[in-house]
Amino acid sequence: MRALIVVDVQNDFCPGGALAVAGGDEIVEQINNRMADFDAVILTQDWHPGGHCSFASSHKADAFSSIEMPYGPQVLWPDHCVQGSFGAAFHKDLATDRADLILRKGYRPGIDSYSAFFENDRSTATGLEGYLKTRGVRDVTFVGLATDYCVAYSALDAARLGFVVSVDTALCRAIDMGGSLYQARRDMVAAKVSLL
Repeated sequence: MRALIVVDVQNDFCPGGALAVAGGDEIVEQINNRMADFDAVILTQDWHPGGHCSFASSHKADAFSSIEMPYGPQVLWPDHCVQGSFGAAFHKDLATDRADLILRKGYRPGIDSYSAFFENDRSTATGLEGYLKTRGVRDVTFVGLATDYCVAYSALDAARLGFVVSVDTALCRAIDMGGSLYQARRDMVAAKVSLL
């Protein structure tokens, strides 16, 4: 069983959004086309409450600065993907009807969640591992936004959990802040994630 995991293809991460990733909307049609190649399709959705701890506005700090949280360093982002907002909605052209599961993450006010498998404390599970294993999925391919944050964190956790993992880099786009894309690619290669 093979699963396609589509990471955070939401309005706020696409051009015009609060935390836009350059070219984030360019990959939607190709992602839709790939869905038929897999036994299961999972969509992840960033889903923050207002005043979330990852928002720069919650700390009266500059966006893209960093602070130390109980679970480690935290980049402070512009307010984005607030629950129920237009920004949190999937891109209008994404084939959401093809999804077997929509997994919401980042909804706990005091902790961020990049990975589809764990909150940023690296121990609070989202339940995705159990879902995939119960369905007999051993092989996962990641696409979506952004390569160097939520896609990479998800791929690294999947590899650590024993899945066979690939990232289709043509169907991802990156933030690439301060060398983050280079580091993410290095980390994924070191973890034996296949970069397609």
